Amino acid sequence: MSLYEELMGKNAIATLKVSRELIKYSLGDKIPTVSEFVDSLKLARGTVQNALKTLVDHEAIRLESRGHLGSYLVKKNIKILLRFAGIDSLLGAMPLPYSKRYEGLASGLIVAMENNYELPINLAYMRGSKNRISMVLQKRYDFAIVSKYAADMFTQNYPDEKIEIVMDFGPRSYLNSHVIMFHDQNEKEIKDHMKIGIDSTSVDQSALVKEVCKGKDVEFVEIEYSRILDRIVAGDIDATVMNGDEAKEKHVRIKMVEIENMQDENTRAAIVISKDNDILAYLLRELLDINTVLNIQKLVIDEKITPSY
Repeated sequence: MSLYEELMGKNAIATLKVSRELIKYSLGDKIPTVSEFVDSLKLARGTVQNALKTLVDHEAIRLESRGHLGSYLVKKNIKILLRFAGIDSLLGAMPLPYSKRYEGLASGLIVAMENNYELPINLAYMRGSKNRISMVLQKRYDFAIVSKYAADMFTQNYPDEKIEIVMDFGPRSYLNSHVIMFHDQNEKEIKDHMKIGIDSTSVDQSALVKEVCKGKDVEFVEIEYSRILDRIVAGDIDATVMNGDEAKEKHVRIKMVEIENMQDENTRAAIVISKDNDILAYLLRELLDINTVLNIQKLVIDEKITPSY
């Protein structure tokens, strides 16, 4: 039992746990029996009954008994259930908003997540998809925005770390393309003995760097992604891979070659959460309308509205 639970009474604990279960049920669904709640939540029968009565009395739910068929959920007040469930805000991590596409994505998420549940949604900005996913696994953040490619690669490389993609925003929602950048204006391909900038905390960037350098005898130079552009302009490295949106928006006179045949997953924005957090999965799907996010993102990219996040 956690310290939090030790400080709560048994009825409060039961109400919290039952509330979190009922959030996931839709109107018309058959809910678990008291005995099933007892088994799954490891609670006493009396406390489960008291929890259900509390939720009914506070109009968080209304149940309809259908005899031997069981009880069915006929009314659900998410706002009240969230309070009883102890869920008072959501916190997500997304990339630093250094391109209009990212600014538009952040703006779209904030607008789309405005809700009638009085549940504040906050975004923090953090470089490195690996860092963002790690923060979710450590439960310091509820969800993270990464590319679908990064999420898939993380799952493959760390099969014991349980993450789940709960939303995919489609092609070019994360970025339009990646480009290879060269310090020398006359270069157009990676060559032996070049110094190549790489940021190992970025699943996408590091994987693409290794892919374009495959078969070449190069020196990888570890550089924080936010400093890569400055380092290549200065000539500290000969080449690197970068988000094409950011590279082009910086208006830096430098040689860029778009990476051909890039996987579609690289361009897709995805929301990842801990695999065991099915309540959060339900809430995000309820709160987020993908079309709203994408429409706001396009307006920001087209400079028809000012980003707000």
